[in-house]
Amino acid sequence: MKPTPTFCKSDYQFLRELILKSKNSTNTKEANQLSQELDRAVISKESELDSVIRINSIVTIEDVKAKKQMKIQIVLPSAADVKQSKISILAPLSVAIIGFKENDEVDWELPAGIKTLKVIAVDNSAVHHS
Repeated sequence: MKPTPTFCKSDYQFLRELILKSKNSTNTKEANQLSQELDRAVISKESELDSVIRINSIVTIEDVKAKKQMKIQIVLPSAADVKQSKISILAPLSVAIIGFKENDEVDWELPAGIKTLKVIAVDNSAVHHS
């Protein structure tokens, strides 16, 4: 069973708008997946989201089977830069982990099959608190 994602109200509304804007883009599938995640999400207070993955979070995740860790930052599509490990919020990896928290395990669907990712650490020092 997948953990339930959590968002603060401002992120939730922002992502809803982003989804509407990206309906005609190349990320339709991701936008739809993100929309489904938002449909089942819990809205929480900003102060309760310390270890929850959100926009601008820096996240350490582990590929459970391969025991490989990687560190990424989830950013707006306009700020995405793979070389700097800045991954667009509409990238499949971001959609898979946004809203989850430290120690959650989530499945990430890849063309080659499903990977299980464990959230090792979440650093929200770069998140702009509204």
